[in-house]
Amino acid sequence: MDRAEARALVEQRVGSRNLVNHSVAVEAIMEALAERFGLSAQDRDRWALAGLLHDLDYAETGEDPARHGLVTADELRGKADDEIIHAILAHADKAPRETLMDKALYAADPTTGFIVAAALVRPDKSLAGVEVRSLLKRWKEKAFARGASREQMATAEDMGMTRGDFLALSLAAMQARASEFGL
Repeated sequence: MDRAEARALVEQRVGSRNLVNHSVAVEAIMEALAERFGLSAQDRDRWALAGLLHDLDYAETGEDPARHGLVTADELRGKADDEIIHAILAHADKAPRETLMDKALYAADPTTGFIVAAALVRPDKSLAGVEVRSLLKRWKEKAFARGASREQMATAEDMGMTRGDFLALSLAAMQARASEFGL
């Protein structure tokens, strides 16, 4: 499956514009992480696909978290490779986080909401002015972006990244593609 096919599938299946935007943002972070880890262009594309497709079943399973990830895995069998499918399952706690891709997707998923929340509290509602130091300050505020699990984002340490480095990479990845999701 190439990116165009994956994006069309996301547009068709996900439903909500916010969730499509979230999927594209996770895709951007995953691609940036793959680049940071020195992976090949082919592997960067695979990591990006995992990010783009990770919530493919959310419109169907949002009210039934026990099925989240499983429906996507079933749909992608034969269309995406086993590592992508495993990472999607692992992000939804349906498989152990074993590979670097698994760990990256798990950490990246809530990070997009955290960064978007930081942009939305700015007067210009733009990612352009968000700074890492602001994200680090907001990290400590439990009420800020409450749905973005700090514990899940903190697992970036399992990839050998500090919180600041992970947030900086994630923010830069999202800023580079902000026009794709209106921020």
